[in-house]
Amino acid sequence: MTLDRPSSYNAYTTGTLEELAWAVQEAAFDDKVGVVVLTGAGERAFCTGGDVKEYAEHYTRRPHDYWKYMAHFARAVESLLSCGKPTIARLNGITVGGGNELHLACDLSVAASHIYLGQVGVGVGSVACGGATQWLPLAVGDRRARRMLLLNERVPARRAEEWGLVSQVVPSVRAGDKLLEDPSAEEREFALQRKNGYSIDLGPLDRAVEELSRQLLEKFPECLRYTKAQTNFWKELAWHQTVPHAQEWLSLHFASPEVHEGMGAFVEKRRTQVPALRERRATGDGADYFHGPLTSKCPKCGAGHLPEAMTFCGFCGAPLPPAASSSPSAGGSR
Repeated sequence: MTLDRPSSYNAYTTGTLEELAWAVQEAAFDDKVGVVVLTGAGERAFCTGGDVKEYAEHYTRRPHDYWKYMAHFARAVESLLSCGKPTIARLNGITVGGGNELHLACDLSVAASHIYLGQVGVGVGSVACGGATQWLPLAVGDRRARRMLLLNERVPARRAEEWGLVSQVVPSVRAGDKLLEDPSAEEREFALQRKNGYSIDLGPLDRAVEELSRQLLEKFPECLRYTKAQTNFWKELAWHQTVPHAQEWLSLHFASPEVHEGMGAFVEKRRTQVPALRERRATGDGADYFHGPLTSKCPKCGAGHLPEAMTFCGFCGAPLPPAASSSPSAGGSR
C-alpha cells in the first residue's frame, strides 16, 4: 500500500486515513494476502504526518472537528495494529510525525540509509499522542523517546537501527556505480538532489522487503496472527489507555494560540514566535487567548465576551472601557 502524495511529502489528509483503514481491512479479510507492506511514493518521504495545510485551513477554524479527525487517525493506526497479518513499513524517505506513528504501528520496518525519523509535535503546536508518546518508550527506551518527543531530534537511519527503532537498514545512496553503506549527511543530500554523481537507489530496499516478506510467508498464518496478537499486548494497553483522552484534549487544544501559531508558521515557512507567546504567559498577559481574556462588554450595544485588548467594539464601533488588570500574583510562601 502506497501513500501517494509525493508533492506533499506523502502527508495524509482525512481522506487518506479513511482510505488506508479501508484498504488494510480489505487486506486483512483477503486470504490471498499474507503480508501487508506500507510505503510512500517517491524517494524523499515515507510519510510526514498530517497535512498541516488541512489543519490550518479547517481544524483551526473548527477545532471541535479535530475530535472527528482523530477518530479517523485512530482507525487507520488500529487497522495496522490489529489486521491479523504481519505488516512491514518500507521506509523510503523521511518518516516523521504521524508518519513515524504509522511506522510504529507496523510489526517490522526496513529503512533506506538516506532517511531520518523523528517527531515534530511540540514544534508545531501539537502533541504526538497518536502512537509516539505511547510506543517510543517501548521501542527505544524512556530517555531516547524523550529526546525525540521533547527536542524533535532527527534520528538518521543507522542510529535508528542501533536504537531498535527500525528492524533493518539497507544502502540507498549511490556514488556513481558504488552503493555507500553509511553515507554522510552531505552525501545523502547530494543523492536526493542528484548532484556530483550521487543518486538514490531503492533497489536494495525493495529486495530486502521482498526477502522479509518471503520469510514471513513461509510461516504458518494462524500462528503468525496469534503471535502478533500476543506481542501487541503492551502496545495495545498503552494505546487504549491514552488515545481516547488524547482525542478529547487535542480537539480542545486546537482552539489555542499555540496551534494557530505553530501551524501558521509551518504553512508560511517561517520561524514560530514561541518567545513572544512565552513572554505573554510569563507576564500574565493572556497567553491562552489571542488578544487577551474575553472579559470586555460593550456599554452601547451590549456585545459580550470581547477580548480585553480591544479598545473599540468590533460590532458597533463604540469605545470600550479599559480592562482592569486581573493577573494573579506569582509570589507566595513556600
